[in-house]
Amino acid sequence: MPDQPSSSSTPLSQLPKALTGIEGLDEITEGGLPLGRPTLVCGSAGCGKTLLGIEFLVRGILDYDEPGVLMAFEETAAELAANVASLGFDLPQLQADKKLRLDHVHIDRSEIDETGEYDLEGLFIRLGYAIDSIGAKRVVLDTIESLFSGFSNEALLRSEIRRLFRWLKDKGVTTVITAERGEGTLTRQGLEEYVSDCVILLDNRVIDQVTTRRLRIVKYRGSTHGTNEYPYIITEDGISVLPVTSLKLEHKVSDEVISTGVADLDAMFRRGGLYQGSSTLITGTAGTAKTTLGAAFALAACQRGERTMLFAFEESPAQLLRNMATVGLDLVPFVDSGLLRIEASRPTLNGLERHLVTIHRLIGQFKPHTVIIDPISNLISVGSISEVQSMLTRLVDFLKVQGINALFTALISGGRGQQEIAQEGISSLVDTWIHVRDLEGVGERNRGISILKARGMGHSNQVREFVVTEQGIRLLDVLVGPGGIITGASRLTQHIQEQAQQIAAGQEAERRDRELERKRRVLEATIANLRTEFETVEEELRLVNSAEQQRQQTLTEDRRQLGQNFSARPPDSANGSGA
Repeated sequence: MPDQPSSSSTPLSQLPKALTGIEGLDEITEGGLPLGRPTLVCGSAGCGKTLLGIEFLVRGILDYDEPGVLMAFEETAAELAANVASLGFDLPQLQADKKLRLDHVHIDRSEIDETGEYDLEGLFIRLGYAIDSIGAKRVVLDTIESLFSGFSNEALLRSEIRRLFRWLKDKGVTTVITAERGEGTLTRQGLEEYVSDCVILLDNRVIDQVTTRRLRIVKYRGSTHGTNEYPYIITEDGISVLPVTSLKLEHKVSDEVISTGVADLDAMFRRGGLYQGSSTLITGTAGTAKTTLGAAFALAACQRGERTMLFAFEESPAQLLRNMATVGLDLVPFVDSGLLRIEASRPTLNGLERHLVTIHRLIGQFKPHTVIIDPISNLISVGSISEVQSMLTRLVDFLKVQGINALFTALISGGRGQQEIAQEGISSLVDTWIHVRDLEGVGERNRGISILKARGMGHSNQVREFVVTEQGIRLLDVLVGPGGIITGASRLTQHIQEQAQQIAAGQEAERRDRELERKRRVLEATIANLRTEFETVEEELRLVNSAEQQRQQTLTEDRRQLGQNFSARPPDSANGSGA
């Protein structure tokens, strides 16, 4: 009977990879480029192919102690060193340290004297020597079209391309080969993409006068990878690719509750505030105090001792600090102490990708606990709705993974585009959505606030009127009249009417009390008169009874006396009286 496979069999080994050290690229490739295999980087002019190759070498040397060889067919070593010096890459020093070998190979078709078949044997010898001289682990060939300009025989060209890629595999070095994009093909020869183990396509496009670079992994043998187009930018620190930071939504959560900065607003949440590390969106029309609510959130965070960063796209730091001070939100001491940092710029200063990378970099440097962005709706001026939504998705996800308290404000002015950004684009991503709006009364406008959603927490369904005073934001009690919620001057009128009704009710109560007191006194007087009459009658009856008793006693005494007198008379007298 054949043996059954064990349920605890040894898992298959994963494809070994070499980390690039390029921000975001290792996340997309799920660990880097294939170790010991060639990777093709293709694209049109100006998309950063050469820079990606050089950064791959430099990061390998500095971060992973892997020496590298750069063989260039267009630019000289001095030109390459000068080009990347502004990025902080010191190529001459790396060469002096025997960590990097730069080799410029000049090939000019017009200077080639054909005396026989042209092949790459000389290149293999030259490249092999460079690799062995420093023990290189990484190699970059830039660009391969110049190398193939010496081939007039297409069949021989294809054979040599395959031989080059096989030679690099046999050498066991992790290689990046750059190539120019062809017409309808990824490369001009149309063959390199088929013999490469990994193909990365760089694209530089202009849409609505805005330049955007995109990166896509066309194929990756033996490994899963991100298949979307990912924006990337070239900054003073090199290349930054912007992937979604957490595709599996595995970030940690907290049960701790923090304040919004407005005590009355905290009371509208069942647990008395927002969850630590959650994201909050405040939407509303112009003039509904969205920035003030954001500043109150920042002040509360600073008062808790948390490092806070505020990105402002409409006001300068000085203007923002002045305006908030007039409503009782004094942020200046926290700015001076370094606990609060305000970064202000116009959205049009950078493209969306550069804004995102800048936010990432500043957060990485400052390491805040709380981040406020005011307002995100302004970003629509530098990108389409879908691009802004993609950028905000990455930003919200990044902040969640970092466990940062995030608050975003968004302007809704009635335009469909801005409504989509605030409502459809990000409202489904955030944990809490607070909406502020105008409440139109009789000839006036007032402000109202409501909570549209709060994940994992009960909350009030009321629309509360609020006012911005010199002591900050204060929510008013809900006052409902026959026509709905009463606000503003109508609230004052209602209050006056209620006071008048209370006064009238009090006066009526006093009148009834006085009437009751009068009746009580009348009743008491009547009772006193009746008591007096009763006493008089009682006295008369007593006198009558006393006189009657006296008469009865006198009568009784007379009878007794008469009886005694009759008994004491002599008998003769009795007889004589009868003769």
